Amino acid sequence: MIHSSFFYHGCPYRLLADDFLISFESEADALRVREVLPKRFSRFGLELHPEKMSLLYFGRPSVKDEGQLRSGTFDFLGFTHYWGKTRNGYSVIKKKTVGKRLRRFVKAMWCWCKESMHDPIEEQWQTLNAKLRGYYQYYGVRCNYKALEVVYESTEKAWRYWLSRRSQRNEVRFEFLREHYPLPKPRIVHNI
Repeated sequence: MIHSSFFYHGCPYRLLADDFLISFESEADALRVREVLPKRFSRFGLELHPEKMSLLYFGRPSVKDEGQLRSGTFDFLGFTHYWGKTRNGYSVIKKKTVGKRLRRFVKAMWCWCKESMHDPIEEQWQTLNAKLRGYYQYYGVRCNYKALEVVYESTEKAWRYWLSRRSQRNEVRFEFLREHYPLPKPRIVHNI
């Protein structure tokens, strides 16, 4: 598997195309393409960034490897790709949100709720809905439901927490928010 980035040189405007992936069954094919790819790109005025180009092994785990630790994951476009098992016991490639990005989004939602706590609840609700729908649209892939749940629950918790800090009289109840201002539930959008 070759992971790389490329960019256009030779004019004042830069065309930057990032992150593409090529998979191969054999290492020999991957090595051959790795040698030929820069020449092919140069025909179109493009060049590969040598530091961002990598070749890694990502093969199906065998029975003898079950008890051993292997580098069987890689991060690509915000997802950690790893080998997992289906309900029937078949090995498949699964995707989950990269932990760093998940934590960054949760923290950003907490900060946004804090900064916006004095805005009208209706406006906060509309903005939170848009943010969550956007997150679900990108990260809503099969096998990633747990991360979507974490985002939903932490957003709901942060919103309730900061709404309760608006006044010293009482705190906002979950039941009130869920009934009058429900946030969109996590859902799988892409079945790939």
